[in-house]
Amino acid sequence: MKMRHAILAFALALGSVGPAHAQADLPAKVSVDIYAIPSRPIVAAVDQASADLGKLGMTTFRARGQAVHATLYLTQYPASALPRLKAAIARLARGRQAIPLAVDGIERTATNWLFLRVNRTPALQRLADEVTLAAEPLRDHDLAPPAWMKDYPAKLPAFERYGSPNVFMQFDPHLTLLANETNPALGTYLATRAQHPPQAQGQVVGIGIGLVDANGQIVKTLAEYRFVAQR
Repeated sequence: MKMRHAILAFALALGSVGPAHAQADLPAKVSVDIYAIPSRPIVAAVDQASADLGKLGMTTFRARGQAVHATLYLTQYPASALPRLKAAIARLARGRQAIPLAVDGIERTATNWLFLRVNRTPALQRLADEVTLAAEPLRDHDLAPPAWMKDYPAKLPAFERYGSPNVFMQFDPHLTLLANETNPALGTYLATRAQHPPQAQGQVVGIGIGLVDANGQIVKTLAEYRFVAQR
């Protein structure tokens, strides 16, 4: 659970892209998520959870039209580095085959963020590690540790080296449904799902790059690179 709070706090510390994201002239620095693109069964699990929550009066990120994604590496970049970042991820994705991706349960944080849990398999871990190593040299190297990190000293070395505290052994994949939800019906939803938690088997079918808001949700897709389908 502490790792989840650190992931959320880091996304909030990076902040949003701002209104200029829709324009050709981006801010000098932008928050970018490099993410795993899930296959249809995984998206369907998010859609089902979103629909169930909607019936109880809660609007998920999916219901707002934001893309289903599993973060592999999230940090800040100079806007001028984006063409090189896209080229680096395109090279990494080229010729790669789809890998398994599984949803296994649901999780609520102390601040009422809601996630579908994703299994951290060796293949998914390896993909996140390779993405981090490919993208890290292009990041903003003047990014200061956020204030909350004093409560997570074990994460500081990763942040100082890679610009993100949530990489390598700190990697914790998930699919975000809600943030800071205040509707008391959230408890009702969790109670109904306790005996039958969400589960789904699918694949990572590609890697995407997107500008994100303060909740770590994609507000503009910059590029998506699809893998070779498994035979």
